[in-house]
Parts: sequence; structure tokens; C-alpha cells
Amino acid sequence: MMHSTAYKLSEFFIIFILVPVSFVLDFSIWIKLTVSIIGFLYIIYLLLKIENKRLKLAKHINWNIFFKNTMLKLLVIVIITVDFVFFFDKANLFKVLINKPLKWVVLLFIYSIFSVYPQELIFRTFYFSRYDALFQNKKVFLFINAVVFSLAHLFFRNALVIILTFLGGLLFAFTYKKTKSTLLVTIEHAIYGCWLFTVGMGDMLGFPS
Repeated sequence: MMHSTAYKLSEFFIIFILVPVSFVLDFSIWIKLTVSIIGFLYIIYLLLKIENKRLKLAKHINWNIFFKNTMLKLLVIVIITVDFVFFFDKANLFKVLINKPLKWVVLLFIYSIFSVYPQELIFRTFYFSRYDALFQNKKVFLFINAVVFSLAHLFFRNALVIILTFLGGLLFAFTYKKTKSTLLVTIEHAIYGCWLFTVGMGDMLGFPS
């Protein structure tokens, strides 16, 4: 049953649309937390027991090409975001890095381990393993991945966050499609996300300074 198209479509709707949209509503944070934990455990179960996905380091990773491509994309992101914060929120430009370096280090660590990695397990590893066969058009498959990734950030109620996460979702989807590596896409996600916090965009992304 879990492999049927109808089951997968229903599952997709609940996990990637219904739950994220419902989190915009005002109800108990404990209910939201409980739903999130149950959902994450369900996804891990499907990955390991149903999709037979093994969470291990991929072989033959080309680290040189990965870091070269990632740093080139980061350079573009740096130029755009520094200009954006400078012109629209200059007071926060590198604010946490300069004034609270210890807090900066701690938050980047927490963000990378406890936020980025679970997100990539859900939105790349699980999504690609579970729903790839449902989409004949792989460009649509990648586009939908970026859409649901941005939907997961609706609870911020911030249009700029939705735009950023959609664009980030596209980048991460292409990286995972090319590398098939949860580790690499997690590293890339962490690098870009940590930079956004460093440059002074942390407040809008849920890390108050």
C-alpha cells in the first residue's frame, strides 16, 4: 500500500502542503512540535524501511568541483546580500558577528546540525527517493521541490523569506540531483544559510540578534 501512487500523493499532500500551511495558523506550539516530531520519525522510517535508503557517505565524491561551484555561487550571494543589507538594513550589517561573536558561533553550529541536516533529509533525500517516479518531467519535479521547501517556511510570514527559500530550494535540488549526496547538499545549505545570518539577515530567518 505504501508504494501505491494514491498513497504517495496523499502522503505528499499531508507532509509538504497541509502541515506547513497549517503551521501558519495560531495554535499550540506543543501541538506543532508534536506533529513535527511524528512527521520526521515517519519520514525516517520510510527512508530506512520502505525506500531502503542507507544514510551513509556517498562514494566517489568530487570535493574539488563541489567546493568550486559552491564558492562561485556563494560569491554571487555575498555581493547581492551585502548590498541588500547595506541599503535596506544597514544597522544589522555583520551586527552579530561583530558584537556577539560567541553567540554567532553557537547559533551557526545549532543551525547547521539541528536545522539544515533534518531539512535536507526531508526535502532532498526523502523527497527524491520517495516521489521521483511520480514525475515524468524532471524539471517540474525540481520546481515542485523548491515550492514545497518555501512552503515549509510560511510560518515566518515574510515574503522575502519565501523568495529566498524558493531560490535556495532550486539550488539545493539541482545539487542533490547532480551529486545524490545528502552530505554535500547539507554543507552547501549550511554555507549559504550561515552567511545570511552572518551578513545580518538572521532576524527574518528566525535567529533574533
